[in-house]
Amino acid sequence: MASDDDLATHLQEVRRGTVVMASLLMLRTPGYGYALLEALQHAGFDVDANTLYPVLRRLERQGLLDSRWSTEEPRPRKYYTASPDGLALAQVLLDDWRRLDGALRTLEERR
Repeated sequence: MASDDDLATHLQEVRRGTVVMASLLMLRTPGYGYALLEALQHAGFDVDANTLYPVLRRLERQGLLDSRWSTEEPRPRKYYTASPDGLALAQVLLDDWRRLDGALRTLEERR
């Protein structure tokens, strides 16, 4: 078995791409960073703010998220929504994830 540090690295590699996919899927409806962070954690995605916020900024730069500021509450919040391109990417990623899951299940059954 791998050392604890190596195991953590391997797990992080597996999870890295899933944060993008999960964020795009969650942001089919508008949401702000902290609420998204909590929702992802509640759904079982171990992600921290230092990972999520740069992902959100990158996806916005890439045109995969639209954003707007809301000043309706005491603290201004930046709300994100997946753009049409972001929704299309989420579907491609999800389809590929399902394909990979099926391939891994096939490999596992071969034991």
